[in-house]
Amino acid sequence: MSLMNEFTKGIVRENPLFRLVLGCCPSLAITTSVDNGLGMGVAFTGVLLASNIVISAMRNIIPDSVRIPAYVVIIAAFVTMTDLLMHAFTPELYKALGIFIPLIVVNCIILGRAEAFANKNTILPSILDALGMGLGFTLALVIVSSVREVLGGGTFFGIAVLPENVPAILMILPPGGFITLGCLLGFLNKIQKKTA
Repeated sequence: MSLMNEFTKGIVRENPLFRLVLGCCPSLAITTSVDNGLGMGVAFTGVLLASNIVISAMRNIIPDSVRIPAYVVIIAAFVTMTDLLMHAFTPELYKALGIFIPLIVVNCIILGRAEAFANKNTILPSILDALGMGLGFTLALVIVSSVREVLGGGTFFGIAVLPENVPAILMILPPGGFITLGCLLGFLNKIQKKTA
């Protein structure tokens, strides 16, 4: 597989949220605004990129018997750094994302990429894999949060785009997350069947 394929597979073909249906917890919880979705996507991508680099570089050193605990420690270190940086430099976003920043440690996408890809490949393909998966997850979060913010709050990036009486508050409540994700998954499945 070419290096370009390693990058692009996470954006469409193996999109973590829309194709693999991984990382649904933060996707449903924090996507009430585009700012939140974008912030979580950038934080997630940073952690994934850094952990993929380190795990790929250490893949021949880490014994198989402690592989998963070693991955968790590496990922936790980068999540802690991200958490502290967000707390210092983006306090409003930090408050909005809350517990979902530390929960990146146990995000199945990051652990899955560590086990399935970074552990078996050199640094450059691992970087491209992390960037592609991170970009795909970020795009998915932005799409879900765009739908929810516009329909539920009548705004986009905080700018009013719908009259005040049009938004359906249900869309920014927890059921709105399930409705949005379900509709988007159904729409993407229909498109995939038509193009197959």
